[in-house]
Amino acid sequence: MTKQERADYVRSRLGQIYPETPVPLDHSDPFTLLVAVLLSAQCTDVRVNQVTPALFRLGSTPEALAAAPLDEILSIVRPCGLGPQKAKAIKQLSGILIAEHQGQVPASLEALERLPGVGHKTAQVVMAQAFGIPSFPVDTHIHRLAQRWALTDGKSVLQTERDLKRLFPVESWNKLHLQIIFYGREFCSARGCDGTLCEICRTCFAKRRKPVSTKKA
Repeated sequence: MTKQERADYVRSRLGQIYPETPVPLDHSDPFTLLVAVLLSAQCTDVRVNQVTPALFRLGSTPEALAAAPLDEILSIVRPCGLGPQKAKAIKQLSGILIAEHQGQVPASLEALERLPGVGHKTAQVVMAQAFGIPSFPVDTHIHRLAQRWALTDGKSVLQTERDLKRLFPVESWNKLHLQIIFYGREFCSARGCDGTLCEICRTCFAKRRKPVSTKKA
């Protein structure tokens, strides 16, 4: 298979395995999604979903969390790891949304990336999942699988993003990035597959016998 043929196969097969792509993080609007994605850095979605109900009872709007005591935010989000940084970022970005964006989450990648605690991937997740704007957030699963499927050389997460955007049609990006994440968790995890075991790896590289070494995100 050529690289484009592999990409086409991946998109087709993942569409069969995961026809529906529910957003893994529980949220009710762009703001609660933004906070949940921020908390998910170096933390599982399951843990975030366990933590956010208490946080959103404390405050589910920028106004409420900007006014909430920092130590109360911290006591709730601490189980997500990096608690002090995440609590401070949540309180600060809430204030910025009020001061600069009329209390609304901006549908702008550049504006999102200027918010405390919001990196490129987080901003792209919000663009895709809150606003439906075509984006291709690359997490550790996508970065690993794109290398195993030889769709990128894995030099950096940004390079992986650029390579995947060239290979897949723009209208597929928002759904496909979730499908790849789901597949990476279920069938092609870091320990569960070495590039030779799962269905897609075997199909794309039928003659591959040696494990694939991948670069970390």
